[in-house]
Amino acid sequence: MQASPTLLRLRSRRPRLAHAAREALASIGLNNLPVTLRFWDGSVLGGGDPVVEVRSPEAIAHLLHAPNQIGLARGWVTGALDVRSDADLEAIIRLRGAFDGVALSARDRATLLATALRLAGPGILKRPPIPAIEAPRQGRLHSLARDKAAIQHHYDVSNHFYELLLGPSMVYSCAYFADPGESLEAAQERKLELICAKLRLQPGERLLDIGCGWGSLLIHAARNHGVRGVGVTLSDAQAALARERVAAAGLADRIEVRVQDYRELDDGPFDKIASVGMYEHVGRGEYDHYARTVHALLKPGGLFLNHGIARLHSEAPDKDTFIYRYVFPDGELSPVTDVMTSLQGAGLEVRDVESLREHYPLTLRRWVANLHARHDEAVAEIGLERERVWRLYMLASALGFEAGDVTVYQTLTTRPGAPHGLPLRREGAVPRTAGRLPTPSPDAVADERVPIAR
Repeated sequence: MQASPTLLRLRSRRPRLAHAAREALASIGLNNLPVTLRFWDGSVLGGGDPVVEVRSPEAIAHLLHAPNQIGLARGWVTGALDVRSDADLEAIIRLRGAFDGVALSARDRATLLATALRLAGPGILKRPPIPAIEAPRQGRLHSLARDKAAIQHHYDVSNHFYELLLGPSMVYSCAYFADPGESLEAAQERKLELICAKLRLQPGERLLDIGCGWGSLLIHAARNHGVRGVGVTLSDAQAALARERVAAAGLADRIEVRVQDYRELDDGPFDKIASVGMYEHVGRGEYDHYARTVHALLKPGGLFLNHGIARLHSEAPDKDTFIYRYVFPDGELSPVTDVMTSLQGAGLEVRDVESLREHYPLTLRRWVANLHARHDEAVAEIGLERERVWRLYMLASALGFEAGDVTVYQTLTTRPGAPHGLPLRREGAVPRTAGRLPTPSPDAVADERVPIAR
């Protein structure tokens, strides 16, 4: 059968894109790419793994108008850039430092632009639509309104999606594993109990959970330690489900969940305060205010535990990244010493700091596995673009923790002015029962049936 003229023309063009790209890269000294590029015309540049699929001219247009991580992110989110599998995606992320130190001259940029026009045509000179899920940046940084919008961008996605991702615990922070093979649910239960043990919770005490999520820590603390709790979140969706879960556990008389900024709280003091996976949203310039607010809300002799992600390098990161635009708008990571300095400056005494770095990649990889196992359901719930965002961010984060780029710390402090109740020796600071499934307090409600999102 004779091929049609159209098919013959397409076949004659097949090597054109890869050949042009190879020539352009060679001209600026990039003769050997660490990845293989497969273009939309079927031509291939390179011959090994991993493979990046350049599916349309839109991928080049995104890079032309944002020649940095944002351009790559937009190409990925829209699907103009793709991979064959998550294994390829992980291999590509591991190459994130391959081009560090590469500097392009004005002549190099002109060469690449000319090649881009040859590859994709003059249409790439017009910026393609920015994905609608890219977070806007409106209002004064870390104002109450802007912080609320940033939180809602990330957390008001879909409670059911977070159920698919996190599992029944509905805990969106690093678990605490007894061994690498332990289940996510057991490790999350252990982490909740670790926090309660470090805070040395006692029946009748008043606990504040800053950034309470879906209420899991408050429910655990009230059920097993007999406390009365107040949780605050800026996410309407989180608060609604947290209240449902609290009511279903029979703890509505012990736990109150509010949609409220921690800076608006005025009904202290609290015996104990926890902040788990929240201070990353505070912003480096706001740490002093954060610490002073906690100090004012905590009674003398009270304990405060801050659980949060930190950088292991002192240099400030670029503010224009995939994470900032698509995942955590206005979020910021800094070395743990920064928040410790603010806590001490506010009058809180740092008593214990524990790194949980190795636990976070174990957690993240289980979340990735959950997402993979229920991929179609997740896409139906939040859309393909958001699913691609979450898949990339969680996998990249796992690799970042494994490589030691970032870590996570639990920092325990006390407010001076009264006895804090901590033991004389450090090994007694966390009871040996921490992490075991506790016996519920006699004052707690026994019904352990807590629903997850539906």
